[in-house]
Amino acid sequence: MTASTAADQLPLVTALPVDHLFDIHVSLRPAQPIATALGTRLTFITLGGVIEGPKLRGEILPGGGDWLLIGNDSVGRVDVHATIKTHDGALIHFQSRGIIKVPADGLTRLAEGETLSFAESYVRTTPVLETSDERYAWLSQVVMVGYNVLSPNHVDYRVYGVR
Repeated sequence: MTASTAADQLPLVTALPVDHLFDIHVSLRPAQPIATALGTRLTFITLGGVIEGPKLRGEILPGGGDWLLIGNDSVGRVDVHATIKTHDGALIHFQSRGIIKVPADGLTRLAEGETLSFAESYVRTTPVLETSDERYAWLSQVVMVGYNVLSPNHVDYRVYGVR
């Protein structure tokens, strides 16, 4: 006999129900590598970008950044901050954290100008968006998951909202 818990009321989910919200295409300055006791830090400054999709359109303004820590376990932990300006003038704060795992030669291949395919890399992020603009307030009430592809000085996101 097992004890009944509130968790017993939760459905067993084998695939998350999601909606495609938008795609992001961001251009970055070349990395600024910094060796630290925790691992290698790579700072990428945002040059700008484009957002397009069924739920959000606009641009990534220059000046944000992508801070990546590659730990001694060879796993990258990313912390991104940027400003979105929507097609109709709203400003939205974009923050995203996530995990990056690339093949052993991945950083070298990126430095040589190669794009790492989605199939060979694990780049998953959890964007959080904030704004006081009522037209986009719903963005701060949705759990988002980003699937990302890395290219030299460029990153692409496909962002989904979990229902």
